[in-house]
Order: sequence, then C-alpha cells, then structure tokens
Amino acid sequence: MDKKKVQDLVEEALAENQALYLIELSFLPGNKISIIIDGDTGVPLSECIRISRSIDGNFDREEEDFSLEVTSPDIAEPLKVKRQYVKNLNRVLSVKLHDQKIEGTLSEVNKDDIVLTWKAREPKPVGKGKVTVEKTATIAYQDIIEAKVKIIF
Repeated sequence: MDKKKVQDLVEEALAENQALYLIELSFLPGNKISIIIDGDTGVPLSECIRISRSIDGNFDREEEDFSLEVTSPDIAEPLKVKRQYVKNLNRVLSVKLHDQKIEGTLSEVNKDDIVLTWKAREPKPVGKGKVTVEKTATIAYQDIIEAKVKIIF
C-alpha cells in the first residue's frame, strides 16, 4: 500500500470542502486504513462516504486488498488538533496538565494557548462565609497532556 498516495488522496478529498480537516490517518496491521476527519460544523455522513469513495476509487482491489474506514471523532476522544479547540469555543473542557487538572469554559483560542474560565467559591477576605469569584487560566498547547469536551446533560 502506497502510504504517500493515500495521504495525497485524503488531502485532495478534504480540499473539496474547506470546512473539513484531518485529525488522524493510520495504517494498521492487515492493510487497514483508518481516517478520522472533523469539520467546523460537524461531519455529515455523506462527506465520510465521499472521501471513502474518492480514495477507494483510485486503487485496484485486484492488486491490493485493504479495508478503509472514514469516520468523525468520538465525542469522548481528546482534542488533537488546534482547529478542534475553535470548534468547541464556549464549551466546558477538562484539561489535564502535568501537575493538575482544570475544568472550565473555553473562552479563547489563540495561536499558542487557550483560555479557560470558571467560577469558584473562596473564603471572603474579611469576615465569615464564602464569595463566588471568576477564575481564568491561560494554558499553552505544549502544556496540555489531554483535553476533552465535558459532556453535560
């Protein structure tokens, strides 16, 4: 299986719809090709089928036997590409760092970092009781071990 040809075909198919982008292209044992794509407004099934057919149609099944799977990412999967952060702006993320875990609303997506905001209860500076304060954390992409969208029902 010509991996470079597959990669070129995937890029060509994605170029037809600028809202789509590649998350992962994997070549697995047993000649299995797994392609995970995402889109700025989701991925319709018709787009997965179109991309699958455009790749499949460029190979002769008589010469090469392979399986091809084109899917969108699972909601429980961590974010892998910066463009996924933009798609999930204003959603609650759970971000695992080297020394801590932060949950907050994704309020900004910048070139080198993201900004999370959340509310926390803290003791009053003077007197008894607690007060609600808004917290903010700016996190560099390189410090993120894993970031997942928190599913809230």
